[in-house]
Amino acid sequence: MSNLEILLTAAALSMDAFAVSIGVGACLSAPSIAPAFRMGAACGGFQFAMPLIGWCLGVQLLGFIEAYDHWVAFVILFFLGVNMIRESQEEKSCNGQDHTHGAMLLSLALATSIDALAAGIGVAALKGSVLLLAVSAGIITGGLSAFGVFWGFQAGRILGKYVEIAGGLVLCGIGLRILLVSIL
Repeated sequence: MSNLEILLTAAALSMDAFAVSIGVGACLSAPSIAPAFRMGAACGGFQFAMPLIGWCLGVQLLGFIEAYDHWVAFVILFFLGVNMIRESQEEKSCNGQDHTHGAMLLSLALATSIDALAAGIGVAALKGSVLLLAVSAGIITGGLSAFGVFWGFQAGRILGKYVEIAGGLVLCGIGLRILLVSIL
């Protein structure tokens, strides 16, 4: 897995957090730095930690899956991409609350970073740089999530699903490329 593919994966992984942040921002009654900072810090922190956890799990499993690790990476990335596209089509409701506090914030950050855990496993299988993935996913996600809160307040929830679709397509494309390169 090349560094460019890792950076593209990091950017794609951030799309669901970005889309959720747009929705969170759309629910706010006024734009504010505090909710944007909380959302960026929580989502960026989870996107940093989850690939590292996934990589640790993946390293433990590599002996069992080394012969077909390219298939594992393909299935994980393709599944994540398709899932992001599917989730983009679901209606998300806004009840006017600030969702950047406590358990709600943590659950949003965790839910949008589960795919980063799986990506960490894929990086371990492909012997890529998990540190590059973790740092870039954390920084990109943190920045986009904070920006998404502000943008969401301005743009509403109209563009959120298109961002998730783009991220899903990137993950599917990287998964297909890994599979094709390994079998050709």
